[in-house]
Amino acid sequence: MPGSEWGTATEQRFNVNLSILFTELPLLERPAAAAAAGFTAVELWWPWVDSPTPERSELDALKKAIEDAGVQLTGLNFYAGQLPGPDRGALSIPGAESERFRANIDVAADFARSLGCKALNALYGNRVEGVEAAEQDALALENLVLAARAADRVGAILLIETLNQPESPLYPLVSAPAGVAVVDRVNEATGLGNARFLMDLYHLSMNGEDLPSVIERYAAKTGHVQIADNPGRGAPGTGTLPLEDLLGRLRKAGYEGWVGLEYKPGDRPSAEAFDWLPAEARAAR
Repeated sequence: MPGSEWGTATEQRFNVNLSILFTELPLLERPAAAAAAGFTAVELWWPWVDSPTPERSELDALKKAIEDAGVQLTGLNFYAGQLPGPDRGALSIPGAESERFRANIDVAADFARSLGCKALNALYGNRVEGVEAAEQDALALENLVLAARAADRVGAILLIETLNQPESPLYPLVSAPAGVAVVDRVNEATGLGNARFLMDLYHLSMNGEDLPSVIERYAAKTGHVQIADNPGRGAPGTGTLPLEDLLGRLRKAGYEGWVGLEYKPGDRPSAEAFDWLPAEARAAR
């Protein structure tokens, strides 16, 4: 998709997901690389897949790298297990993974606060063989309530994300209504109203959902949007999703939040994977 087709992109606020783009670089070099590509905002999956509670020195080093690059951290995942990898979150998995998620809640929330990050994403976790779905859902609600309270403490929203069935067959939230239902349950349980839907247009398209209808129904409950083209999860224009039209619909529906670029660069350096977006549209306004 040539940049000229994204003439309205200046009305969007884009941020780069540094856990899928610029991964050819060490973590601490990625914020500066995003800045060099013209972006002023970034988001991250939990960077320490083996540790919900990394050493203070590791947290401080990442904070410094983000600050030195002059970019804003706009979104951060709570600990989610091996991601990328076999896991899709930890909070609904009884035993050690749930405990790791709980140990991470305040660490992630305080890190977010230290950088002015206003959105924390909690991936639900896969179904576990031999455990009743109702038991996992009850544990999930307990942990999401804790996460929502921690997010509220640092002035952030809690995001709950729908993934897609083909790539995440054990993940129970594989439709927009399923994700929004969890958002509603968390808000009802806390009374805080700070849980929001993470609308990932790639995942929803992989599920075969009617995206204009999803936008119309759920834009008001959406706290963050992520995009990648389909098929392939590449940059806009590498597949067939009408992403500019969909983002226009979101704006018309009242969504004014961030649009996270969560796509694979393909067989080229990440710095070359933004040719669809005019340079003047990359810096957030």
